[in-house]
Amino acid sequence: MIKFLDLQKITQKYSDEIHEAVNRVVDSGWYLQGKENETFEMNYAQYIGTKYTIGCANGLDALILIFRAYIEMGIMDPGDEVIVPANTYIASILAISENGLKPVLVEPSFETYQIDDSKIEEVITARTKAILIVHLYGQCAYTDKIGELCKKYNLKLVEDNAQAHGCKFNGRKTGSLGDAAGHSFYPGKNLGAFGDAGAVTTSDDELAKAVRAMANYGSQKKYVFKYCGRNSRLDEVQAAVLDVKLKHLDEDITIRKKVAKYYIEHITNPQIILPIIKNWDAHVFHIFTIRTNKRDELQKYLLDNGVQTIIHYPIPPHKQECYKEWNHLTLSITEKIHNEELSLPMSPVMTEEEAKKVVEVIDNWKCEN
Repeated sequence: MIKFLDLQKITQKYSDEIHEAVNRVVDSGWYLQGKENETFEMNYAQYIGTKYTIGCANGLDALILIFRAYIEMGIMDPGDEVIVPANTYIASILAISENGLKPVLVEPSFETYQIDDSKIEEVITARTKAILIVHLYGQCAYTDKIGELCKKYNLKLVEDNAQAHGCKFNGRKTGSLGDAAGHSFYPGKNLGAFGDAGAVTTSDDELAKAVRAMANYGSQKKYVFKYCGRNSRLDEVQAAVLDVKLKHLDEDITIRKKVAKYYIEHITNPQIILPIIKNWDAHVFHIFTIRTNKRDELQKYLLDNGVQTIIHYPIPPHKQECYKEWNHLTLSITEKIHNEELSLPMSPVMTEEEAKKVVEVIDNWKCEN
């Protein structure tokens, strides 16, 4: 079986360094807010290209903390609107509604699967305060037009960089393109921890200070609480593991791109819609997504032939029970993507033989329409 993602094999790749880092933490007797956090935060900020990294418990918390900070800073108020792609993972939207803000869904482009920048301006109102772009599947969602709209309407630009560590736009890393960014280090991410972990990156001094305090119960000084905060901290073990893997991230991305290029150049089955890549710097292939109108049949066929796949994501946010107020909406592009998307095996430990096997099985698939 070719696994969709072999986490055990990925860990083994850097096993000696990881064991050394974890043992260092265990032996130190210091497990929260210590030197490992300081080191990782400094190195990650330098890698991304921002002044600050603030570690937190997970990627959802990272986004929640950003919007909460803007509310505490008086930049946003409950009821204000945040524009967000309709075809994202639900965490992007939860972070908005969790803060009493109103998500405004915008359809994606069929070509990129990223938010369609030609549809943003028409939904901007007097209550719009931010655009949340999501670098979905590992591809950069930022465009010059989005930047121009933020300047024109004085909007904050927040990035959901959970899937795009190391991705670039004109030489700059995603996570440094907007006013702030949320990052997830869930184990399956391109930069993955040994459990839940996340971070906020920003170059805004005031925002960084507010986010760090709110992630620590709202405290900037021990037992003194400026905000009604939450407990959302990156522990020392996760920070140490992430710092090891950060050193190898660009190397891992190169391998992912090699696998992606092989898929694109060799999958010839006419029933498969492949991603369109115009700029290889602007994609880090956290997920290699294909589309077909016979998605479920293809997934079963692949599994029967030894290839594991995953669907990202079978039900779009506006059709989820938790957002009943949207269930009546018809967002045709989003729904078509969610009905046809299938993610092929992709990782920095995939071999050429495994990639060839995936291609061979897909190209031998015949399904009557």
